[in-house]
Amino acid sequence: MTVGVVGARRIAARATRKAVYSLCEHLKNGLSFEHISCVTGVDKVDHLEVVYHVSSYANGCMIEVTVDVPIDDAEVDSVTAIWEGANWHEREAFELFGIRFKNHPKLERLLLPSDLGYYPFRKEFKLRGR
Repeated sequence: MTVGVVGARRIAARATRKAVYSLCEHLKNGLSFEHISCVTGVDKVDHLEVVYHVSSYANGCMIEVTVDVPIDDAEVDSVTAIWEGANWHEREAFELFGIRFKNHPKLERLLLPSDLGYYPFRKEFKLRGR
């Protein structure tokens, strides 16, 4: 894991897929980061990233945790058991990027048809006429 200070009360960290769940448990239970405001995906062409924004009201800090996942094995542990607020964020990342969250309580699409054969926020998805 790598950690850096981005600004006043803002921290950026990179974690592996294997370590992210343990890291998130420590953030909540050991360091009082009680609020997750974002879980999203980013398509970097050669791999995907899962980005978490987690805040601590007690110390006024926000940490951004980034995890690389391969496109052909886009799976990472769900953090919904740690922060229930991650539920819909993870479902949205699944719907738009195809990132599967292991042990998610109800990993299914939110708005798009369940049989849709592509993920619209991946760069491999081309708009008509382009």
